[in-house]
Amino acid sequence: MSDERSRNERAEANGDVREGGVAVSEQSLRAVRRAKATAIRARGDNPFANDIAPRAVDAKTFDIAEARSLATSAPDGKYDEATVRAAAAGAIVHVRGRVLALRSTGGLTFIRLRDRTGEIQLLLNQSRLEGRYERLEDVDLGDILEAEGELTATKRGELSVDLSHFRVITKAYRSPPEKWHGLTDVETRYRQRYADLVANRDVADVFRGRSHIVRATRAVLDEAGFLEVETPTMHSLIGGAAAKPFLTHHNVLDMQLFMRIAPELYLKRLVVGGLERVYEIGRCYRNEGVSTRHNPEFTMLEFYQAYATYEHLMDFAEVLLRSIDERLREAMPEAHVAWKAARTFTFDEPFARIPMERAVLNAATALGIAQWSNQIAGGAQAFITFLKDDFAGSMKEWSKSSPRAKQIDWSNFRKGYAKCSNDGERLFALYEYLAEPFLAVDYRSSDKSRSIPVFIKDYPFETSPLARRNDKDPSLVDRFELFVDGRELCNAFSELNDPEDQADRFRAQVEKKARGDEETMDFDEDYIRALEYGMPPAAGFGMGIDRLTMMLTGAASIRDVILFPILRPEVAK
Repeated sequence: MSDERSRNERAEANGDVREGGVAVSEQSLRAVRRAKATAIRARGDNPFANDIAPRAVDAKTFDIAEARSLATSAPDGKYDEATVRAAAAGAIVHVRGRVLALRSTGGLTFIRLRDRTGEIQLLLNQSRLEGRYERLEDVDLGDILEAEGELTATKRGELSVDLSHFRVITKAYRSPPEKWHGLTDVETRYRQRYADLVANRDVADVFRGRSHIVRATRAVLDEAGFLEVETPTMHSLIGGAAAKPFLTHHNVLDMQLFMRIAPELYLKRLVVGGLERVYEIGRCYRNEGVSTRHNPEFTMLEFYQAYATYEHLMDFAEVLLRSIDERLREAMPEAHVAWKAARTFTFDEPFARIPMERAVLNAATALGIAQWSNQIAGGAQAFITFLKDDFAGSMKEWSKSSPRAKQIDWSNFRKGYAKCSNDGERLFALYEYLAEPFLAVDYRSSDKSRSIPVFIKDYPFETSPLARRNDKDPSLVDRFELFVDGRELCNAFSELNDPEDQADRFRAQVEKKARGDEETMDFDEDYIRALEYGMPPAAGFGMGIDRLTMMLTGAASIRDVILFPILRPEVAK
């Protein structure tokens, strides 16, 4: 039975099963499993049972992790039968879970069972189960079982439940993905997340981690006196960020609405109303491309604090991220050890705080382009002026100046720079192409082994329509973005609370829209009215929960931290 069953299980998990050396289709395989469900019904049992109340008299129902805790711990992973039975004191444990593996040899069968808390081995002895042992023919990989028996240990030191009873309580018509190699096809993993979670334990850990990250975020903010609120996700105007929205329509009111791109303007209305510390963790929608860091539907944290500045929020951001990571470590210590070991960044040192102009000049110097040296020495404005002319003639020479220069996307840099309509936009373009790609290289821990997070601060006024101007230099705004290992994580600024200044900036956005720019805001009359009531000095902060989860768990793509990412329609086969 064991050799043939093992071959069939391997084939079955790949979408076919071998009978007499012949591959059987997946459809035939499902028919075999349905027939087993019919046989279970024929003997009076239900293959989709609902009489699953926890046991409390002859046996007690345990989560698998709880059942394992009854046994004396084994530091080397090897359990001793006598010690386990003595520690469990004859308790009859009742567990439920999914069949991950099944192996038979002679009159013994071993089943690997998993629930939300862990895994345990079931030991089925033909002599003990008597006539019920034959019901193993009902069991396939992926089935949900309930089982009860005494805790014991095998000769190999594996903690096991020596069964006196078992039954199928949910018959799986499809087999789980191949158990030795897991589910690896990326498209299938994202589209069939249920199968992905069954096959890949690390995937389930990431999503458990995400839940703990959200919980920790709330806890830190709650403890700091913030109030969690909910604001509309359908807006009549485009506002809160520069992005293209999704459209929808309200039939009864016969009005076009936009799925929100950010909750910012509603949250600041609440600060006007006296809710001086508010936050929201909610879904936002942006009608943009898909990449490893962008998904059209994503989760955003935004919070606003009265009587604070962007400098205060830089301090708080360090506290927030370290606290979230520490709470994640406490909640998932084993997984966190692996995640932290794999990180190429560290939170263990102070974060760097670099004005954008300084970041640009540092990055330009590092390129080693001789023609740039005098302009760089003259400061950011001199450098911007030098590059205003079309630099196509020198670009080829510049691109070969150093190994670092060869990594610059010169073609798109030139095109983007040419589209800029003012020096603020030009400074941002210089930063985006010359500095941002090298943040993880330029800002390192004291031993140079890892990158450190970087606050890029003091953005050009022209690129930040909602941020407060800097008192000393009105060409800049009191804004920062936080980059961890070169990836943008947070955006924050001291809030603009001057209604006339805000109205002027809305008008500038409307003018850009008239020139064809799709990623602009509307003029929000009601928000101006709210500011006219008086908003106290405040600072606001936004962070993508998906990107935070990617960072802390080492996920390579945003789709790896969203349970059901948006995909193209499945092509019929």
